Amino acid sequence: METRNSRPRIGVLALQGDFEAHIKMLEQVGAESRAIRLPKHLDDVDGIIIPGGESTTIGKLMVIYDLFEPLKAKIAQGVPVWGTCAGLILLAKETDNALQGQPLLSALNIRVRRNAFGSQRESFETDLAVSELGEAPFHAFFIRGPAVEKVGPDVEVLATLDDGTIVAVREGNKLGTAFHPEVSGDPRFHKYFLRIVEGVQVGA
Repeated sequence: METRNSRPRIGVLALQGDFEAHIKMLEQVGAESRAIRLPKHLDDVDGIIIPGGESTTIGKLMVIYDLFEPLKAKIAQGVPVWGTCAGLILLAKETDNALQGQPLLSALNIRVRRNAFGSQRESFETDLAVSELGEAPFHAFFIRGPAVEKVGPDVEVLATLDDGTIVAVREGNKLGTAFHPEVSGDPRFHKYFLRIVEGVQVGA
């Protein structure tokens, strides 16, 4: 992949959900960010983030704005992608209750359980051990979050809750988190994704 300047350009799907917080965090860690609302906004991006929000709404809007197939194509071409919360659901190959008309990008070889921890009222925060981010725990916010029920053979588990529930995974240049790193104030997950992006650039 040809890089235009020293800053990777990360596109954030901006149809619904917490995309603005991702854009602010990307600017904080030195990346160039772009809001993706139309297929043309996918041109020349080095990485893609699919944010949290309502997965059914985001999925339907992807279809309405003709973004679903172009997104699938970009991911198939090897452009790194990261899904957080609802984005994790949309990247999964399978969910526990796929709704009629709910499109899935089927990029991560995982099965996801929606609303794994209950309703908005049961939202919580906790410290996670994530070795790839260093020794200090990562303070994670779960807001109507999903959980990963099953992973394929090439999927690396990055983080689990104390009971073993899988909440962060990586498969090659595809990353998924069941929580919202963009609201934590801790930039380490965004820096980790940039390292994935830069690794693809170096190897291209």
